[in-house]
Amino acid sequence: MARAKTKRAGKRPNGRSTRGTRSVRPAAKDAIALLKADHRQVEQWFEQFEKSRSDERKSQLAGQICKALKVHTTIEEEIFYPAFLEATKEEDLHHEAAIEHDGAKKLIAQIEASGPEDDYYDARVKVLSEMIKHHVKEEEQRDGMFAKARAARMDLEGLGEQLASRKAQLQGGATGEDEAEVPMGADRPRGRERSGSVQRMSSRGR
Repeated sequence: MARAKTKRAGKRPNGRSTRGTRSVRPAAKDAIALLKADHRQVEQWFEQFEKSRSDERKSQLAGQICKALKVHTTIEEEIFYPAFLEATKEEDLHHEAAIEHDGAKKLIAQIEASGPEDDYYDARVKVLSEMIKHHVKEEEQRDGMFAKARAARMDLEGLGEQLASRKAQLQGGATGEDEAEVPMGADRPRGRERSGSVQRMSSRGR
């Protein structure tokens, strides 16, 4: 008498059973991981700008850099910096970072108002690159803002979601569960939008 055949669960290439499996959504980046991803992307664009010999390509890269930095500084100033100051009381680090942002914004405005035909265009982008390198070093070093934020046990996952959501808004008006593509390594916004003071900040002119 033939034995009844039993249905076996399928196997994935790694040998694990597929029975009862379901797709798992990747975890959102915490605030520091998101901000560091921004840093790495802009660094890459600065390197490409320096190597480029095409005015058209330089203009494209400079545009990407300036737009990305404006978004990055905005989400830091609206969300991360206030949370950092409240959690750590590190006024000196907070104030220095804010002043460095102001200097970068002035140079960004000059770059956006000019072009590769301007004799000082490359120099402005180069100086901006050096300013951002210094700023990034100050934030990422062992005793810098990011290290102190982790030591203070800030809610970095919650802040990461707020940063990603606000970033998506600034980059193209994406809100809530919209599926707009978000460059510079940002996660898509998840869940409800932030309320209270951060929402009110979104109405400010940029």
